[in-house]
Amino acid sequence: MHVKPGLALAAAAILCTNLAAAAELSPVEQRIVAEIKAHSPQALDLLRQAASINSGTLNLKGVRDVGAVFRRQFDELGFRTEWIEMPPEMGRAGHLVATRSGSQGKRLLLLGHLDTVFEPDSKVPTWQPESAEVVRGQGVSDMKGGDVAIIEALRALKQVGALDNTTISVMFTGDEEEAGNPKEISRRDMVALAKRSDIALGYEGMVGDRNGQPRATVGRRATASFELEVKGRQGHSSSVFGGGGYGAVYEAARILDGFRQQVVEPGLTFNPGVILGGTEVAFDEANSRGSAFGKTNVIANTVTVKGDLRYLDYGQRDRAQARMREIVTQSLPGASASISFRDSYPPMAVTPGNLKLLDAYSQASSDAGLGSVGAVPPEARGAGDIQFVAPLVDSLDGLGASGAGAHSPEERLDVGSIERAAIRSAILIYRLTR
Repeated sequence: MHVKPGLALAAAAILCTNLAAAAELSPVEQRIVAEIKAHSPQALDLLRQAASINSGTLNLKGVRDVGAVFRRQFDELGFRTEWIEMPPEMGRAGHLVATRSGSQGKRLLLLGHLDTVFEPDSKVPTWQPESAEVVRGQGVSDMKGGDVAIIEALRALKQVGALDNTTISVMFTGDEEEAGNPKEISRRDMVALAKRSDIALGYEGMVGDRNGQPRATVGRRATASFELEVKGRQGHSSSVFGGGGYGAVYEAARILDGFRQQVVEPGLTFNPGVILGGTEVAFDEANSRGSAFGKTNVIANTVTVKGDLRYLDYGQRDRAQARMREIVTQSLPGASASISFRDSYPPMAVTPGNLKLLDAYSQASSDAGLGSVGAVPPEARGAGDIQFVAPLVDSLDGLGASGAGAHSPEERLDVGSIERAAIRSAILIYRLTR
């Protein structure tokens, strides 16, 4: 077959690039990569097994069944496995933990999760191949693909004898999508594992920038909530702005607009997600729904606002909350208000240790011929399990498989990204544990 000179030169350049990259890998690392590539068909089948089981957070049996699929893999790899039950009143399935102990290199904690946002009544297919390169389904990218990448990386390391004498803990939580409360209990065992580790690696899906460069997560914003309660003087609407005061609705509007205009910092957001106002207001906290009654000719006496607050670090949180409280106290005539805050997920601050870990991961990727890896801006990622351990150890997240449409009927996975994620991770783990 005739090949155009330009195409031949391009092919030669790609070949030289791949060979140069391969030369950066040690003989053992080259064997690790070969093992992962040779096992890719079985990796996809493992994903099919896991994704074919509905494991919505509230489907406790489904979560446990997916855990059993992965537990067998860890047993075969020589890990000690256990299922950690949660108290029945918490309504959560529990967590899978796999551990091995040694005295060589860094002690690692790898994090994944078994649950998805798709409960049993979801109409989204559990597993639907679209092509040889793409598969759709429940949790294929968030994050069963990442779970499989962890197992494939560890399997390759075992095949070349590189797991011997290492300390690696793996925790697949059963409620990442809706963590059980109190979190002091649902994340207690994760925190305990972190205290016995030096580094934490999370396997939420990897994302790319506009140019397609892969990016990992060195920081995540904390999540919290706020509750605003506003009271007004009930009376005939004809007296509003005068003897009747401004009422609860105008006061709530003043406060929320004050937040919008005056509490401004990069990376800080606050979202009033639910607002109820009138003369009779009721809110069902458990189901996040409520009711309100009022008449147009009556000044509203009550407004309830439930909101979300996200911040980069505790200093930013404290500044925001202080300013929000100040705005709340500047009440209109005939009205008053109070605000309270509740923390949920702690921040994963961008630290020198996290950035150093990203450099090591990016180097492993480059050496394997997969290109460098950049950093995701902290404000671009939602909450994740790694935030509970990031204050304790150097941490890196977003190392899983790549896809799109997470949490939606369009959730899909780039099949080849499992192999790439496993290769990057296996080389990083190998280097960290020498």
